Amino acid sequence: VRGAKCEVRGARSEGEAGRTTMKARRKGHKPWGGRFAQATDPLVETYTASIQFDRRLYRYDIQGSVAHARMLAKCGLLAKAEADKIVTGLHEIVGEIERGEFRFDPSSEDIHMAIEGRLIEKVGEAGAKLHTGRSRNDQVVLDLRLYLREEIGLVRRLVAGLQRALIGQAESHLDLIMPGYTHLQRAQPVLLAHHLMAYVEMLERDRARLTDALVRVNVMPLGSGALSGVGLPIDRRFVARALQFRSLSANSLDAVSDRDFVIESLAAFALLMAHLSRLAEEIVLWASSEFGFIELPDAFATGSSMMPQKKNPDVAELTRAKTGRVFGALVALLTVVKGLPLSYNRDLQEDKEPLFDSVETVKAALSAMAPLVGGLAFHRDRMRKAAQDGFLNATDMADYLVLKGVPFRQAHEIVGRVVRRCLSKRCRIEELSLKELQTRFSGLFDQDVFAYIAVEACVDRRRATGGTATATVKKAIGTAKTRLRSG
Repeated sequence: VRGAKCEVRGARSEGEAGRTTMKARRKGHKPWGGRFAQATDPLVETYTASIQFDRRLYRYDIQGSVAHARMLAKCGLLAKAEADKIVTGLHEIVGEIERGEFRFDPSSEDIHMAIEGRLIEKVGEAGAKLHTGRSRNDQVVLDLRLYLREEIGLVRRLVAGLQRALIGQAESHLDLIMPGYTHLQRAQPVLLAHHLMAYVEMLERDRARLTDALVRVNVMPLGSGALSGVGLPIDRRFVARALQFRSLSANSLDAVSDRDFVIESLAAFALLMAHLSRLAEEIVLWASSEFGFIELPDAFATGSSMMPQKKNPDVAELTRAKTGRVFGALVALLTVVKGLPLSYNRDLQEDKEPLFDSVETVKAALSAMAPLVGGLAFHRDRMRKAAQDGFLNATDMADYLVLKGVPFRQAHEIVGRVVRRCLSKRCRIEELSLKELQTRFSGLFDQDVFAYIAVEACVDRRRATGGTATATVKKAIGTAKTRLRSG
């Protein structure tokens, strides 16, 4: 530490050299320019710059720099007055950026150098000491972790908002029966509430995946340096506490080149978007004249420039399409890292645009889908009629025979013949007479079969956990609401 203090005092004694360096820096000199005899070609500057998209990390970069400066002062690598000056300057830069006064110069390459350059302009020599004990390699991954930690929290809250919209519709329609589908063919009657709660469960898994991903995101990499760690007496735990990280990265080579936490988050976003796309597809289908199950809220539908009668489900359609962008981001980053040797490579700069785009896409989709779902109006008569047509009670008729002692396969065969008879007569099962059922198909049919295969009875018999019975769905709604209250 004494040696480090001497080094700091030595740097202060070389003020003229420092001022010369700062002057050169203001003229666009690179922080690594001492090695090079030629200026960077403008084409290379443009090609390699990331400041046009990584500028959104400015708050996180400054958070990290404030914590780093305080740590350097604690360890004797900066004077307290210098650290205070740096922190004040950094807070002023936040204000400049947020007021639109900050000039983002492409020659700065990235947000880290842009902020450092402005800091040196504002506070002089002290600003040039901020980079002591860190590299852009560990600095950028710190910023990404801080950014993603915050954004995951926002996405989780938006997922919960969509869940609440679904639950609200489920609670309001506990008596509404609709056809359940397999292969997009009417299969068995279910409650609309049960159908909506299926999406609540999908989204709950998404929330859980995001929570789990946070464990890997919330790891503090600063202090890994360029790749091998830092040779100065720093205190990584001090920075971790200041930035509320739960753990420290264990290997410096891994820390600066690790983008697993980004890929894992993108995978969670991709699966979340897959679930939104499924919901969107059903909204598109249900809003069609062929289904006629729902009416879209006017505020979340669009019209046609030519056809006055049209009411289009554009929000749902775009959600369905935007899913591909998030899938693509995941594949893009997997492709970036698949052949990289340790440790940091400039390829990793390509992590940001796919990540930023995915985060914004997911947030936009969730923000639009929640009020769309909350505003849906359901056509009760149309849905109930669809549940009564198509022989959706055929399985229950087979179960009726099973309870009379008929093996299920034999019961299945009998009811299949009943359905064939109804198709030829163009009637429902319950419209056949008891006499015809007994004489043509099985003497085990009795008058109570009609009550047994009524659509309400078919629904309410499914009382096992996870079933569509009203009492079971009410319990599922209660459980989901409790989960949401607990976070």
